[in-house]
Amino acid sequence: MSMDQAAVWLAGSILTMLGFIVVVGGVIIINNIIHRYWKPLNLFTPDSWSGFHPPESHLDKQDPELSKDQAKK
Repeated sequence: MSMDQAAVWLAGSILTMLGFIVVVGGVIIINNIIHRYWKPLNLFTPDSWSGFHPPESHLDKQDPELSKDQAKK
């Protein structure tokens, strides 16, 4: 191995590791930004379906105004 090949190998390995460190740092920064502003998605939980299907407890309750109108008839 000549001195030129050794210098190229050393420079290449240093630059490769610096590039790897920059990529990892970028991923960490992006992850922190996403984590700060991310709102959890509540898919497939009882709370997530409440907008689509009202809970059964609400079906049993009647509007008081409606009850008064039905009582008059």
